[in-house]
Amino acid sequence: MNAKATTIDGYIAASPAAARAALRRIRTIVRAAAPDAQEIISYRMPAFRGRGIIVYFGAFKDHIGMFPPVRGDAGLDEALARYLGPKGNLRFPLDEPLPFDLIERIARLRVDQDRAKGVAKRAP
Repeated sequence: MNAKATTIDGYIAASPAAARAALRRIRTIVRAAAPDAQEIISYRMPAFRGRGIIVYFGAFKDHIGMFPPVRGDAGLDEALARYLGPKGNLRFPLDEPLPFDLIERIARLRVDQDRAKGVAKRAP
């Protein structure tokens, strides 16, 4: 979907109307958690990049997907169990209210993990 988008704005504009509000809100949530991250299109999806990819997200036929798999917070893992798709990626059905509180927790965790990468690389 959105194979020709080169910006997140373009991706959202080309997405199905039913997904646009959710995509905009996810973008806002991730931007708040990662204000210094670069917005990019990668693998034909919106993504935020810090030291590495913080999160990818995208609209699909019946769901909003978030990638990469979330690891490192047992409580969050348990809360996300019903949304797990193949290989641990997340699928949030479009016919249900999206769990924006969980998406915010994902964003904060991924930002912390991304920052830790930089600290680990600087350690002697």
